[in-house]
Amino acid sequence: MKRLSLTQAFAFLLRRDLLIAMRNRSELANPLLFFVLVITLFPLAVGAEPNLLARIAPGIIWVAALLSSMLSLDAMFRSDFEDGTLEQMLLSAHPVPVLVLAKVTAHWLVTGLPLLLISPLLAMMLGLDEAAYGVLLLTILIGTPILSLIGSIGVALTIGLRKGGIILSLLVLPLYVPVLIFAASAVDMASGGLSATPQISMMLAFLFLSLSLSPWATAAALRMSMS
Repeated sequence: MKRLSLTQAFAFLLRRDLLIAMRNRSELANPLLFFVLVITLFPLAVGAEPNLLARIAPGIIWVAALLSSMLSLDAMFRSDFEDGTLEQMLLSAHPVPVLVLAKVTAHWLVTGLPLLLISPLLAMMLGLDEAAYGVLLLTILIGTPILSLIGSIGVALTIGLRKGGIILSLLVLPLYVPVLIFAASAVDMASGGLSATPQISMMLAFLFLSLSLSPWATAAALRMSMS
């Protein structure tokens, strides 16, 4: 039997995870519904005053995006761990960090991309300045992959625990805070008519750093958890 090339293995694993996600549509919809629900409830809690909602809209949207991403993190490797696929992946002849990157990409396509598509509608509901829509989309496009990459390390470290959800939250939340700060600040600056270039540049630096380090760290953490 002909062995798959590295590109074919990446594409196969990505397609497999997407098919599994499509078959479990309830799990697929949970992060998106949570995102919409959290943002919808904020006006009920703080009041429907337009200026107030517009001012806090960047923070609301990004806090909801962060929590929605965390909601689906545990599923990234859980099913593979339970059915033995994860062990086979670690024994594969292909570099494990590349295979990890395929799974992280699938996680982002399932969780981050829907948030990106629906965020303009929710921003409109909160009364966010139209001038900030482009920056909002850009921060979500850059920021949500960072959340998936960082989250994969936490999932890998807690995969062997029966109830690792609380520990996972404690591990990844401090690392999520810089992304939250710079993303919300960028949208806020754009709403005020100011340049958000410094914040976007910092987020791009976070993304490149995460892409460089996270797959290797996740692969090492998976080996530790499976040993």
